Amino acid sequence: MSYEPDVTRKALARLERRKDDRERRRFQLERELYAKAPRLRQLDAALRGTMIDLAMLATGGRPVAANGQEIAAIRARSEALQAERTALLAQLGYAPDALDDVPACPKCGDTGRAEGKMCVCLKELCMREQLKALTALLNLTDEQDFDKLRLDVYSDQPWGSQDRSPRENMRRIVMVCEGYARQFPFYPLKNLLLSGGTGLGKTFLSGCIAREVSRRGFSVVYDTAGGVFDSFETRRRFDRDPEEQRQARGNARRYLGCDLLILDDLGSEHTIASTKASLYELVNGRLQSGRHTIISSNLSTRDIGSKYGPQLASRIEGLYRELTFYGDDLRLQ
Repeated sequence: MSYEPDVTRKALARLERRKDDRERRRFQLERELYAKAPRLRQLDAALRGTMIDLAMLATGGRPVAANGQEIAAIRARSEALQAERTALLAQLGYAPDALDDVPACPKCGDTGRAEGKMCVCLKELCMREQLKALTALLNLTDEQDFDKLRLDVYSDQPWGSQDRSPRENMRRIVMVCEGYARQFPFYPLKNLLLSGGTGLGKTFLSGCIAREVSRRGFSVVYDTAGGVFDSFETRRRFDRDPEEQRQARGNARRYLGCDLLILDDLGSEHTIASTKASLYELVNGRLQSGRHTIISSNLSTRDIGSKYGPQLASRIEGLYRELTFYGDDLRLQ
């Protein structure tokens, strides 16, 4: 489980800004209190002096026992200064640690790492950065959440030759998608194909899954099939701008390496030989590495086989669970 480098970089930058803001506020408060009570400045200077005195004794080369009386005297002086400082801050209406540099996260001291791994505070910032990126791409809103999903917008009447009404069908689809997201990555199904016409909720459910999996601390990448194939094609061509190629290679690594990839709108792009090769590389590469993928498409598994070839269809049929959406276009209601 890891976030994309760009997400982690932005989260670390936010962590650093948070530290800088706290230090700026502390410095501003210190200036204000020193102006109100000059004695406070003198006390802080004196306390710093006692720490220097202790350090000099510790490095002076004499046995610690020989410095016992001096150390005790310095500590007594320090305690007296601390007591006076605490009383003065209380008179000014502040706690004893009001001017101390106290980190927001006691576990890592605002470094982002604790016990050799990413701290929970940095994970939280990474999750926020990832959700911000997903919000821009998926148009995520607060409504795109399993707890707020409504099934009454789907018809409860029979639909064509289907055994279930659109509402009952969606109830079953939502049950699978919610289990997939909330038990990620341990849900029995690793890969989903959301198939069906437009306006039936495929992208909405993709957003619900992306939000929940991201909340659980996993890296989620969303992109349209066209965007993915453009990156794979640019990465292969040597006549492209070096910066474009660098960006394309980075995107390809993201698509292949993230914990969950959501590939939207498969089948709407212009299909050529390189597109088929890119799609197979993506699907097969993620299957081999054991990573999870959700494909959203107007095409069924059979249609995907006709459009992209039997080799890809066999991978989809064998290792993806197809969830078929049907009913009236909700956007017309």
